[in-house]
Amino acid sequence: MSGVETITILRDEEGMRLDRWFRAHYPALKHGALQKLLRTGQVRVDGSRVKSGTRLEEGQVIRVPPMPEGEAKPAPNTLTNTDRKYLKDLVLYKDSSVIVLNKPPGLAVQGGTRTERHLDGMLDGLKFRAKERPRLVHRLDKDTSGVLLLARTRKAASALSRTFRTRSARKIYWALVHGRPSPQQGKIALALKKTRTGDGERVRAGDEGDDEARNAVTYYAVIGRAAMRFSWLSVKPVTGRTHQIRAHLAAIGHPIVGDLKYGQEDEGQAQGIEEGLHLHARRLAVPHPDGGTLDISAPLPDHMRKSWKFLEFDDAVEFDPLDELDDT
Repeated sequence: MSGVETITILRDEEGMRLDRWFRAHYPALKHGALQKLLRTGQVRVDGSRVKSGTRLEEGQVIRVPPMPEGEAKPAPNTLTNTDRKYLKDLVLYKDSSVIVLNKPPGLAVQGGTRTERHLDGMLDGLKFRAKERPRLVHRLDKDTSGVLLLARTRKAASALSRTFRTRSARKIYWALVHGRPSPQQGKIALALKKTRTGDGERVRAGDEGDDEARNAVTYYAVIGRAAMRFSWLSVKPVTGRTHQIRAHLAAIGHPIVGDLKYGQEDEGQAQGIEEGLHLHARRLAVPHPDGGTLDISAPLPDHMRKSWKFLEFDDAVEFDPLDELDDT
């Protein structure tokens, strides 16, 4: 029997049905077993009984009871010394309350039906002699790189979850997109709706009056251009919907280079552009749980750095047109 867990709902899990959340986090748990746990009140959300179709909200806490043998969450990935060194090399900053990583592209943050290796399963490798394993407080897509924040204590996790829930975090992404967006600086306000397809989950623009479509707002600004083919964007999502930046940029006709889900077939190698999604969580500024402000930037991953060099973009630029943007 595994022990009781309390898990905080992340922003991009908001709106997910409870039974689908369990399917993603506990794929071995059968439908009938989940129904029994719900019926007997062993699963609770914010301390209250719930049904399988309950829609989750960011910041809610799920009580997950001990699971029957054979239906528990898969054991965390076994860590080798190489794994532990790999994880520690990702650390950009750490103190007694937080750890900041530069997540590489290709590493999933959480597990799923077809994802066995993921950061959530390796967090024991980032304890640094602490008694508790660090906790996730937000998430990045598997193929998105950049700043990822972890909480080292329950108190820090609560404070940071509240920060993300109230949109007090300033997040800046860098992206390489096809074409030349006009105007050079703009706002994309387009409600998004999750759908299921043969190759997994994706989002699309919701029709007017669609109750399932959720408000989504993204600001962008052009930092650099390469002829008519590519533009380097600074992107600031105000809301945090699943695949929001990718879907929004595709919706205005400028998909991210290397985005095979929302983009177009790339001629990457022929054009001297590296393969892979060109979306990077460049900077994160949040109130520190212990006071003050935590403001961290992450260097570009190798494939984007090589593309920047080919396009003669200066990734050491300090000015960002969205830095002073007041989106309140």
